[in-house]
Amino acid sequence: MPSQASQNFVPIKEIRNGIVALKDGSLRIVLMASSLNFALKSEEEQQAVIFQFQNFLNSLDFSVQFFIQSRELDIRPYIALLEEREKEQTSELMKIQVTEYIEFIKKFTENVNIMTKTFFIVIPYVRPLLEKNKGILGAFPSKKKKTREEELESFEENRTQLEQRASIVEQGLSRTGIRVAQLGTEELVELYFKIFNPGEQEKPIVPEQVRS
Repeated sequence: MPSQASQNFVPIKEIRNGIVALKDGSLRIVLMASSLNFALKSEEEQQAVIFQFQNFLNSLDFSVQFFIQSRELDIRPYIALLEEREKEQTSELMKIQVTEYIEFIKKFTENVNIMTKTFFIVIPYVRPLLEKNKGILGAFPSKKKKTREEELESFEENRTQLEQRASIVEQGLSRTGIRVAQLGTEELVELYFKIFNPGEQEKPIVPEQVRS
């Protein structure tokens, strides 16, 4: 686990109900997007995709971030699965074929780095300045600390605004043939854990701040 000093550099305050809350008060939703084999499409289909994507970008009145995660494929779970299948075979011929296939996969992955790419869309929401600086005539920020109930109410209001943005992005990308799915709390924890700990392969321990 990261030390307290290193945690100070992580901008995330908490993850709640599939929403990332940053220390500056802004929120984020992360969508995972499907891929599109652009090269296999005809020229007319390619132009149609480009046109729809251009229309989608021009229709947005808020910023979005496209994030591509490239990682070397961990072949060990697949090898373990094949070895289990090998033990279950009753035919000697099938055992030999499975064994040869396992050796082929091992040698192939030793010589070639197989990369996996995952596509994400990060949608931000920042509370309006007047809402953050409520005070006398809105001129001075209020020093009164919000109660837990007020914080939850404010979070739900901002969450509604953010989910409306996510719906707009989903509808726009669906016209280009791309499907999206919102990441839940556990998926977000795993994603950010791998980003901040690129050498780790194990599933992370969920911090106490993360709420389902």
